[in-house]
Parts: sequence; C-alpha cells; structure tokens
Amino acid sequence: MFHPIPFHRSLIAAFVAVCLFSISHGEETKTTSPEPGKWVSLFNGKDLEGWTPKIRYHELGENFNNTFRVEDGLLKVRYDGYDKFNETFGHLFYKDSFSHYRFRVEYRFLGEQCDGGPGWAFRNSGIMIHGEKPETMSRDQDFPVSIEVQLLGGDGKNARPNANLCTPGTNVVMNGKLFTPHCTSSSSDTFHGDDWVTVEIEVRGNEVIKHIIDGKTVLHYNKPQLDPKDAHAKELAEKQGGIQLSGGTISLQSESHPCDFRKVEIMVLEE
Repeated sequence: MFHPIPFHRSLIAAFVAVCLFSISHGEETKTTSPEPGKWVSLFNGKDLEGWTPKIRYHELGENFNNTFRVEDGLLKVRYDGYDKFNETFGHLFYKDSFSHYRFRVEYRFLGEQCDGGPGWAFRNSGIMIHGEKPETMSRDQDFPVSIEVQLLGGDGKNARPNANLCTPGTNVVMNGKLFTPHCTSSSSDTFHGDDWVTVEIEVRGNEVIKHIIDGKTVLHYNKPQLDPKDAHAKELAEKQGGIQLSGGTISLQSESHPCDFRKVEIMVLEE
C-alpha cells in the first residue's frame, strides 16, 4: 500500500539533496575553475591527481620508470629507475588550460644528475606555459610547443641566472621587436645549493608575461606566438587559425636532474 511521506520529512530530504548537490558542485568548481583572485594549490600532496605525464618515446599517461612521484608530501622528479637518460625528456601536464593567472612553485634541486643527461641539463628544469595539449604531441617529441620559464641551479662557483626564457616552437616580442633566440637569460641572482627557491609567473593572455623571483620581475615580454618556421608549430597554427598564443597548458619538466616541488599554486586573474 502507498504511504505518503509526511511533509516535514519531504522538506528534510529535499534540503539534504540540495546541500549534497551544492557541495559536489562547489568542489567541482574549485577543481576545474579556481576562483579569481585566490591562490589555489594544483598539487594535493598525496598523489598525481589532475596531472598526466608525457615522456619522450612513451605513450601519453605512461609514467616511465616512475619518473614523477609523490613522497613525503612532495612532488618529486627522480631517475633511480634509469640506466641512462637517453634524452628521455618528460613533462607532467595539468589537466586544465589557463590564460590570465599568476603561477608559482617552490622547488629545489638535489642529488646527482642522471647518467647520460646532457651537460646543459645540470640542475635544470622548467615550467612550460601557453603549451599545446599533450594529446597533440607525437610519441617521440622532446618538448611541447610552449613558452618555458627555465628553472636553473648554480654549480657553486659560476653565475647562472634563474627564471630564464626558452621557446620550443615559439617566439615572443621583447622591447617592441620579434625576439627569436631560443633561450634568454633573466636578470636574477644565481641560486646555489639545495635550498628551496620560489619562482612566480604572471601571465595575462597575449598581453604580457613576467618572470618573478622574491617579488622582483627579472624578465618580461609579450605577444607569445607560434613559430611558423617550426613544422609542428605551423601545424598547430593552422588548426587554431593563427600564430598568437593567449593561453594553453601548464606542465613541469623532467630533464635529467632530480628535483622536488613542494608547492604548485595558481591564482586566476580577471581578464
């Protein structure tokens, strides 16, 4: 026999359902679309949720030799499973793309470089911004077409500025002129040793990109764009209908030297 639910019980059930939906919806919004003006961590300190590896000579999603891992609350890049590096450059992609934002990491280099790593990759990593989606990379592609904010550590003796610019498949405009050198040094100090270093990037679409250390802008430029002289970048330009870049993926590099990230944060900015 049908027994109608008392009115007050119906109200309670409806209220609970609305609360559950609101909580679920709020969590989804926080994950996929951070609230503008607030710092949000993209790394949960437990696992690689939200991040996907793309390592050269391997398929998207294959974390070859456990290169990227989470231990002791740190996002670690390690090579203890490698016999030789063999130019197996890797990138760990965040699942969402961004256009206007501030992004910062706290990182450190430590230990010895992987055997077979190139000399220039000593204490070298990077943050790739305005990048292509990992799905558009070929299996054997070394770097995503992107703008790289290069992270460098010193050798204990020589000057080696940090937060430099590198441009795999891209160019930028600097001082009003198209700037095509592959790598450009910043005005930063050298950071020797294994101490934690904070690097921040301010990105405003196609308008301006700033590299910041300790609150000081050490490099800035604008109009990031695809390089039509690069075959893969040219393909991407044809697909998007132009060369200008106003947003894209964010990824962290593995270039043969062990490093840790203890903070990976973003603040979305109003466009």
